[in-house]
Amino acid sequence: MTKLKTCVAVVVAVAFTAPILWAYSGEYYVVCKLNPKGDNFLALRTCGSTKCRMTHKLPSGTVLSSWEPHAENHWRKVTVLDGLHDESFSGPSGWVYDKYICDVRY
Repeated sequence: MTKLKTCVAVVVAVAFTAPILWAYSGEYYVVCKLNPKGDNFLALRTCGSTKCRMTHKLPSGTVLSSWEPHAENHWRKVTVLDGLHDESFSGPSGWVYDKYICDVRY
């Protein structure tokens, strides 16, 4: 077999035997379930731990975006958005405890 035919055969074989990988397009969340008699904010932190520095206090209703398909030990990396139609994704980023975020369904 020539080099070209061998390369084509390998590409075809890999294309049909490799698992299909789907791109994760991210999800939107909103800060929820805060205790109004408690702090009444969700801490945005530099890492997924209460030992990490808090950078922002997020009130209930704050819209978040995450590009991670799963939380890590109940912590999720997020970006703060200026509403659901904010496509700039230029807000602060950090980690939040996932007990206090709810999926946005629309």
